[in-house]
Formats: sequence, structure tokens, C-alpha cells
Amino acid sequence: MEAFSLNIRGKLRRYERPAVMGIVNVTPDSFYADSRTFADEEIATRVTGMIAAGVDIIDVGAYSSRPGAGDVTHDEEAARLQRGLSIVRQIAGPDIPVSVDTFRADVARRCIEDWGADIINDISGGSIDPDMGETAAALQVPYILMHMRGTPADMQSRTDYNDVTADVLAELGDKLAQLAILGVNDIIIDPGFGFSKTMEQNYRLLRDLRLFGLFHRPVLAGFSRKSMITRLLGISSDEALNGTTALNVLALERGAAILRVHDVRAAREAIEIVMATEGEIPHISP
Repeated sequence: MEAFSLNIRGKLRRYERPAVMGIVNVTPDSFYADSRTFADEEIATRVTGMIAAGVDIIDVGAYSSRPGAGDVTHDEEAARLQRGLSIVRQIAGPDIPVSVDTFRADVARRCIEDWGADIINDISGGSIDPDMGETAAALQVPYILMHMRGTPADMQSRTDYNDVTADVLAELGDKLAQLAILGVNDIIIDPGFGFSKTMEQNYRLLRDLRLFGLFHRPVLAGFSRKSMITRLLGISSDEALNGTTALNVLALERGAAILRVHDVRAAREAIEIVMATEGEIPHISP
């Protein structure tokens, strides 16, 4: 993996090794039950544990994006994020970047301007809210551009590709060009594992992940406990940590710069082992 930098509120933060993004779901219905941290004490406990395990970025979401998930109103999402981000910032302080997982531009703006978030993580890549690109440009924050077709409610009916890798690259490339015109400079690429893809297509994308380096942007890989593991192995999400670690290692070997995970310590250990295998013995202490 090549080193990369992110502009966090005017300060350039350089990452010499792959980064671990820890998931905080301020929602009662995320697909992985142990990641649901709806009460204030649950959020605080999870964030404290992630920091102890050495998390690099904390990703806070309040809208479950599992296939077929119910809608969350604008006001409810905003209220959840305000509460969650407040707790995260109190515990994490100013030194750990925080991303907000939302596809609503006005919600993202409030999270950045008022509630302490530093990065926008948009699962729709701007396709649900057309104002998102202009918002990210105006705020001048890093933007995670993920590939998805449709919405979380109907995305799994939109898996008709001529060639999944070529089509995802082309669709992301078009959006990158649009964002560049708007003035969004700091962009992270997420192929969108589990979003608008069949299980077979997910594994094809992983096999071809190195091709996403053609964009010369950091690549984020998010497999954590997803159905591409559970369906393949016939297990539950509770049993999917081992499979997640296997996919994380394969992604790191194919150039992933950021791992988005529920289990921070396991991801950090995977990074250490891959780096050692590549000849670098890192000193990584939480």
C-alpha cells in the first residue's frame, strides 16, 4: 500500500500504513447485532474500546443500509447523529478523525459544521442526494465515494452488469470526474462490497481490487461480517470474524488503504502481519 494523506480541517494527516476505520452504528437495526449502540452508554463503551484497540478513524452512522432496511426520516437520522457524534467527540477528542455515514447533504453539512465530524462517507456516491457533491466541495472535507446502484431498499435488484469490475470502475470514474469539476479534492474510493452486487460479483471485485488503484486515490474495503461471508460459509454474522479477517488480508495484499470494520483489534493485527510479510516490521501500539 502506498502512503496517503487526508486534509482534516486544514491539517494534512499522513498515513504511512493502512488505516482502520471503526464502525459505530447509532441505530437499533443494523445487520450485525453487536454493532448496535443506540444508548449513550453503549456508544461510549464501544468508542472507548475502539480507541484502546488503536482505531485510526471512527465512522458514525444512523441509517441502516442493510438490504431491505426500513427508511429513517431526515429528522430522526439527524437527531441520532447529533447525539452519537457528541459522545464520540467527548471520548475521542480532537485527534481521531470522525466520518459521518450519510447520503443526505444537509445532514452531512450539519455533522461537519456543528457536530464535529471531519469526513463524509456517502454510500450512494451522490446518486440519492444530488446536492452532496456541492456540499462536500463547499465544506472542503474528505469524501468517501462508494459505488451503489439505487437505494438500500432496492439495491439488490440492480446487479445486472456486463462486467462487474469494468462497470463499477466506469461508474466511479464518471462520478470522480463530476466531483473534480465541483472542486472536491480529497476523495477515497469504496467499491461498495455488498451493495448492488451478488456474492459472486463481490468476490470478483475483490480479486480485481488492485485495478482501483488506477484512480490514484486511497481505496477503502468494507467486508466486515457481511453476507458475502455468511452466505458463502453458511454462518451468522456473529461467527464471521474469521472470514472478515481473511478478506481484509486479501484486500491489503491488493492495495487497500483503509479497512472499515466492526472489530478494530483484529484488523490492526492483520495489517501488522501483512506489513511484516512485505518486509516491514511495524511498531503499532494502541
